[in-house]
Amino acid sequence: MAVVLDLVTPHEVTSAPLLMAAPVAAAPLCGVRGIIGVGLASMGVHAFLAWIDGTFGWHAGAANQTALAALTVLAVLIHRTLRRQDARTRRAQYVAAVAQQAVLPDPPSRLGDLRIDARYVPAESEAAIGGDLYVVQSTPFGIRVMVGDVRGKGLGAVRAVSADLGAFRYAADEAEDLSQLVDRLERALLREGDRRGGQEQQEGFTTALVAELSADLGVVRLVNRGHPPPVLLDAKGRATLLEPSEEAPPLGMGALGTWSAPVDSYAFPAGATLLCYTDGVTESRDPDGVFYDPVARLPIALGRTARSRHRLTPGQILDTLIEDVRRHSGGRPQDDQAVLALHRARPEA
Repeated sequence: MAVVLDLVTPHEVTSAPLLMAAPVAAAPLCGVRGIIGVGLASMGVHAFLAWIDGTFGWHAGAANQTALAALTVLAVLIHRTLRRQDARTRRAQYVAAVAQQAVLPDPPSRLGDLRIDARYVPAESEAAIGGDLYVVQSTPFGIRVMVGDVRGKGLGAVRAVSADLGAFRYAADEAEDLSQLVDRLERALLREGDRRGGQEQQEGFTTALVAELSADLGVVRLVNRGHPPPVLLDAKGRATLLEPSEEAPPLGMGALGTWSAPVDSYAFPAGATLLCYTDGVTESRDPDGVFYDPVARLPIALGRTARSRHRLTPGQILDTLIEDVRRHSGGRPQDDQAVLALHRARPEA
């Protein structure tokens, strides 16, 4: 483009500014040798065009050549700075991924006839860690599950997630029923808030869905503390929203009063899948501001996916859900999303 511009314009018009942009533009795209090559090529092209125009001399030609050389050196320095920043970013992402795996490890893929899979989708691709959580644990009282979302973001949220998971893992093995389990979680979060003090003591809370499966997996019992209700998919892909019979506030708000949450029981037939998720799913909006409705949209999306597969695995169901939420919201996630699928396999499976 610079050559054409120089050839079709009067001698007074020079393409030197365009040629000077070349090495700088190459800084994020090429290596050091490539940048130097682009710079030398720009200097050669400029010298050739100035020779044709008869303008190469100490007044303009040499000055432009010096500027091109200086910009080439600057481009090399920019490239090295970008490389160092990229290396630091990659290290930070790696540390965040390791921390996420340590704080929120993957659940077991199978407990008896129960198939399990989970996904964590951060709102920011650069930050693989956040305040959503899930945990599945085999206990003396059956398989127990918690999906939650702590208040806040960043490292404070990560500390809260760690405290929630530690409290659940201990209480799930000790509490004889779900009501006791939730009460112990409440007390543990209040003690953690007292230790932290400040705003965490007054405003720290966790929305949580706590579930327990019967020994034969035929019944799922739920306690919902201010969390989006889960969806039960039957073997034919029909979706039912398991709303709580009575609303209850999130965990960790006991300082504001005393609440009790009922334990709701639902049939969990063979071939069914229980989908639990955080509000990053249900609060995703389309361009018109309409919230995502898993009951209305998910069976349709699963129907499209199932055409190419005989039977969907829990992981494929979650991938379909995540993709449908992304399609609904028109791009990247608007908030962190933690999704968990519990599938009761058929006896022949």
